[in-house]
Amino acid sequence: MSKPEIISDAEWQARCDLAALYRLVAYYRMTDLIDTHITLRVPGPEHHFLINRYGVAFEKMRASDLVLIDLQGNVVDRLSGERRVNAAGFVIHSAIHEARPDMCCIVHTHTAAGMAVAAQRDGLLPLTQHALKFYGNLAYHTYEGIALSLEERVRLVADLGSHKAMILRNHGLLAGGQSVAHAFHEIYFLERACQAQVQAMSAGVALNIPSEEVCRHTAAQFARDGIDGIIDLAWQAAVSLIEEQRDDWCR
Repeated sequence: MSKPEIISDAEWQARCDLAALYRLVAYYRMTDLIDTHITLRVPGPEHHFLINRYGVAFEKMRASDLVLIDLQGNVVDRLSGERRVNAAGFVIHSAIHEARPDMCCIVHTHTAAGMAVAAQRDGLLPLTQHALKFYGNLAYHTYEGIALSLEERVRLVADLGSHKAMILRNHGLLAGGQSVAHAFHEIYFLERACQAQVQAMSAGVALNIPSEEVCRHTAAQFARDGIDGIIDLAWQAAVSLIEEQRDDWCR
């Protein structure tokens, strides 16, 4: 399927980029059947964003499978066919898209390692270089049940604050950024940090924690990543791993 005439070039490019991100999340084994979501705001004044059509496996996501909705959850998509979306996905993502215009792309996952750390009282520990990326830059949101209540959006946004990554306690992980590349970078590092923590703690030996000074210094180093293009380079390298699927995801 080539770009439909009724879809702008900007929206179609956003659809292709987001479909690629869905497939990369699958490639790195961060999926949970048909649950969890990745959203991307479409350029324009309407504050519309794309979310997955509920029921499509992330491995098979295509540009045309994504559904355009507004901040009230109304489907405003001009493509034909079933346009069902998941209510819990809308509640979480709409809250952040409305409150944080700097987070154009938001990723939410239910991985084994992410849920394990989300279940630990102390949350993410500064055990590894990957974890130190989030030192002092990670939010937490207390579990309130399946996210179906619009009232929870206020508390979710308040807990997130100015951070770009959050652990949803007893639930999973959430991360975002100004583009699909930035969002992928955030969720990849957060997931790897959780994986390492679970494995380190399972060894049953004393854990080594870097000094406060080193933790803060390393976090500041990570904050400068975007200056020299590391994030975009990482995104391009990741996309190259699924390059043979491009004709399929962008249709």
